[in-house]
Amino acid sequence: MMIERECQTRWMETAETKTIQVVLNGDPRSVPLGLTVDRLLMFLDMDPSRVAVELNGAIIRKPDWLSTQVLEGAQIEVVWFVGGG
Repeated sequence: MMIERECQTRWMETAETKTIQVVLNGDPRSVPLGLTVDRLLMFLDMDPSRVAVELNGAIIRKPDWLSTQVLEGAQIEVVWFVGGG
């Protein structure tokens, strides 16, 4: 049991401390290593039903968010849809 807790603690420390640098909407930002586009939006607390995502100059289709990795140096633009009347 002690070994299991130690492994979990090491994994959490590693997961929490490893970050990459990206540019998000023109601003440099640190984000956790290993995110996909959908996880990035969750990390940023953004409603995925209300945004479009461009990654390195290409629009990423919503069905591809689960498999598209965000890598070091990525240029990301997130556009929010706003309703009005």
